[in-house]
Parts: sequence; C-alpha cells; structure tokens
Amino acid sequence: MVDTLSDSILTSTKRLLGLEDTYTNFDPDIITHINSAFTTLNQLGIGPKECFSIATKVAEWGDFFGERDDLEFVKTYIYLKLRLAFDPPLMGYLVEALKTQILEYEWRMTCLPIP
Repeated sequence: MVDTLSDSILTSTKRLLGLEDTYTNFDPDIITHINSAFTTLNQLGIGPKECFSIATKVAEWGDFFGERDDLEFVKTYIYLKLRLAFDPPLMGYLVEALKTQILEYEWRMTCLPIP
C-alpha cells in the first residue's frame, strides 16, 4: 500500500485538479479554498479539534489525519469542494452533480459511525 499520508496536501490536490506542482500561479487561491474546506470539516466535527489549515506545500495529509486511518475520503471531499470553487464545470448539471457528491460526503462523514 502506498503511504499517502506523507503526500503534500497542496501538491496532491493540485494533481487532482490537473495542475503541475511547479505551476504556482494559483497556489494562493488553491490554499484559500483548501483552508475553507478544512474549516467546513472542522465545523462538521471531522478532523483535529483545532481548525486545521495549510500555508505552503509543506503540510502533509498525515498532519491532518494524525493517527487515524479512516479519513481517506477527506481528500476527495476537499478536491470536490475545490473543484466547485476554483474550477467549476460550465454545464449546470455537472455543477449539481458536484454539489450532490459533496452533500453525500458530508452526510457520510457526520452520520455514519467512525471507529
């Protein structure tokens, strides 16, 4: 199994968005949206007690997850939130599909028991 906890949050999220790590023009915007998603997660009671945020590509997923191994879906959730805020699809039905996926992840994270 690949250790994805040591992946940079910023780098791996940019990769999901189809951006090269070396392309840094949008990093401040991407970081802002990532931190907004972390704030939402904190308000939902997911993740560390203190609101988590990143400032550079140094922050890794393991910094957010800590000892937990049941939060892997957070990566997808943050990507979906970022995609909707940073690079939304032009077609309305695709926007609605993203919103539906986000709501499902929020429901799963808050309603299903986490060991």
